[in-house]
Amino acid sequence: MKVKAILLALALCFAGAAISFAQTAQMGTWKLNEAKSKIPAGAPKNTTVLYESQGDSVKVATDGTTNDGKPYHTEWTGKFDGKDYPLTGDPSSDVRSYTMVNDHTLTLTNKKDGKEIASGRIVVSADGKSRTLTLHSTNPAGKKVFSTSVYDKQ
Repeated sequence: MKVKAILLALALCFAGAAISFAQTAQMGTWKLNEAKSKIPAGAPKNTTVLYESQGDSVKVATDGTTNDGKPYHTEWTGKFDGKDYPLTGDPSSDVRSYTMVNDHTLTLTNKKDGKEIASGRIVVSADGKSRTLTLHSTNPAGKKVFSTSVYDKQ
C-alpha cells in the first residue's frame, strides 16, 4: 500500500511539473513593436507570435514576412528541452529547439539540414507585458546578421 501511495505521489508531481512547465510567461499572443525593434533592412521578421499549450508540449506559431517581403506562417510543436523538433513554413530552417533557462527566459536554435543558421534568447519582462528576442543568424548570402525584436503581449 505504501508503494502505491509513493507511486501515485510521484505521478502527481510529474503531471504537475508538466503542466507548470507548459505554463510559462512566454504563453499567449505577442505582436511585434517595430518602433522598439532593431531589425536590419531585408531581414525576415515575425509580426505575430503565439505560444499555446498542446498537452505536455508547446505549440509556437508565427506570422511574418520573409527577407524579400513575402508573408509566411510557421509552426513548431515540441518541448522546451533543447531537443530539435520539426519546424514548418520557414524556408530557411527545418528544425528548432528551445531550452528553458527560467520562467521568463528561453534560448532557441534554428537549423537547416543539421547546420545551425540562427540562435537567440527570448526574455519576457518582469511585468509580463513585453518580450525581447535577440537573434544571431546567417542570411542566405552567408553574412552574419544581428537583430532585436520587441513584442507586446496582446
